[in-house]
Amino acid sequence: MGMATTLQDPRVESVLDRMYTETKNQMALLRERHGQLQRPMTTAERTEAMSEFYIPVTPEAGRLLYALVRATRPTTVVEFGMSVGISAIHLAAAVRDNGVGRVVTTELSASKIAAAKKTFAEAGLDDVITILEGDALTTLQGEDGPVQFVLLDGWKDLYLPVIRLLEPRLTTGALVVADNASAPDMAPYLELVRDPANGYTSFNFLVRESDSMEVSCRTND
Repeated sequence: MGMATTLQDPRVESVLDRMYTETKNQMALLRERHGQLQRPMTTAERTEAMSEFYIPVTPEAGRLLYALVRATRPTTVVEFGMSVGISAIHLAAAVRDNGVGRVVTTELSASKIAAAKKTFAEAGLDDVITILEGDALTTLQGEDGPVQFVLLDGWKDLYLPVIRLLEPRLTTGALVVADNASAPDMAPYLELVRDPANGYTSFNFLVRESDSMEVSCRTND
């Protein structure tokens, strides 16, 4: 019998089950509000409007993130857009099982940060997760050292400035995973990572019926 992974730890399973159940209940409400969320808003206004919603990766995508972090054994994982922490739990579980590394995650919404801190403690993973509170383009400037894995899962129009900010810290072979890659405002980011001249090898695959992830490997620094 092989050893169980941290994803199979009863505390982690319980937290993820609860959060995914709550997500299903929220999706109907989110569809109702879709029209309101289409109007032009500042980042702070959007964050406030979405503060009560989870926008999680699917369970399958979560397991993919876990596997990629296990395979790459990063010392630093950076997540842009923590939300309530479903992705961060998968990333942190892999870091824990690797026996090395940390997850640095960013979030603007105070209510989501408060909820996530409780969740990470409940899952027993709070010791490997650092939450940067505030605008990621500001908070990430205060971090240094090499980064081997990045998850982009926040506002799509910030993917490009966030990765540009992190690029000097990306090691050769670093993986950058961008969720919701089928969104219309992803074009500037995709133009960057899909051009090999920019130092990436990139591929795209479906994770939901109408959405995809872009996985890009940093091929030169």
